[in-house]
Amino acid sequence: MSFTETDVQNALKNLIDPNTKKDFVSGKSIKNVKVSGNDVTLDVQLGYPAKSVWAEIKATIEAHLKSALPGAGKIEATVASKVVPHAVQRGVKLVDGVKNIIAVASGKGGVGKSTTAVNLALALAAEGARVGMLDADIYGPSQPTMLGISGQPDSEDGKTMLPMTNHGLQAMSVGFLIDANDTPMIWRGPMVTQALEQLLHQTKWDNLDYLVVDLPPGTGDIQLTLAQKVPVTGAVIVTTPQDIALLDARKGLKMFEKVGIKIVGIVENMSTHICSKCGHEEHIFGAGGGEKMCAEYNTEFLGGLPLDISIREQADSGKPSVVADPDGNIAKVYKQIARRIAVKIADMAQDHSAAFPKIVVQNT
Repeated sequence: MSFTETDVQNALKNLIDPNTKKDFVSGKSIKNVKVSGNDVTLDVQLGYPAKSVWAEIKATIEAHLKSALPGAGKIEATVASKVVPHAVQRGVKLVDGVKNIIAVASGKGGVGKSTTAVNLALALAAEGARVGMLDADIYGPSQPTMLGISGQPDSEDGKTMLPMTNHGLQAMSVGFLIDANDTPMIWRGPMVTQALEQLLHQTKWDNLDYLVVDLPPGTGDIQLTLAQKVPVTGAVIVTTPQDIALLDARKGLKMFEKVGIKIVGIVENMSTHICSKCGHEEHIFGAGGGEKMCAEYNTEFLGGLPLDISIREQADSGKPSVVADPDGNIAKVYKQIARRIAVKIADMAQDHSAAFPKIVVQNT
């Protein structure tokens, strides 16, 4: 029985991408369908990084087409990911070398925001994305320690800095420029916001799919600068189940809403405590707070992480959980959350500003 490219497309309308929950055709993932006799070749282009499941998706699509197309011969699907820039706040230009910026924020300190940010960045990189980490916590930079990076960045032209690198991430932090161990940042607001802008724009980011920005806690100068001058694709809020943390997290969420930055979702850290001696699990900070907040504000609960001593020990050693124990349960949760973030960003409106030519008016 003969079949056409349209038959192939129609067959794939019944196959759901387990990550996006959409069929592969309406998700615009199917490209370059070719039928030669009874053989079929096609490309599957995912809008999110998913290196760990490429082989699974390839096998699923090939098996589905083999079943749906009677008499089909060889079926060859090539799976890859392509991350594109997505829309940001109006009037804010994209940063050179950066497609998407993900802000990781919290309403208050001590909820594990920086640890969450670095593990999510490493999880995106593990899935094949080009990822950077910007430590915007000017007063308390912690990413140099967590990423195990020491020294100062190089400059090729005396005007810009090359990002520091480790674990497959490009990174920049004020901690690279000072002795972060014992030098306090006694700066007023304008100096802090200027430092953030310089770290962002004077770093030569190299073709990043995502730049994860680790924000300081609260809703102050840094957050306002981020909203007004930094092109943010979406924000992730980190909280604990504790009532006081959720109260502050709500303020952070409302701030992003007011300035036109999309909320990707909420991560609940320290959801449960797992005893290192007996393995007993207990909700010492309360239960269900993050999910309740998501329901109140119509946003997504991205996942919950346990209060586990290994997360702290691994981050302090310069090898966060995703690289220290990549096949462990904690790394698995970080990777699931990171993939969900990437899928949600892929579903946002694209930024087409780079496609338009620059118009220059000259007097003749």
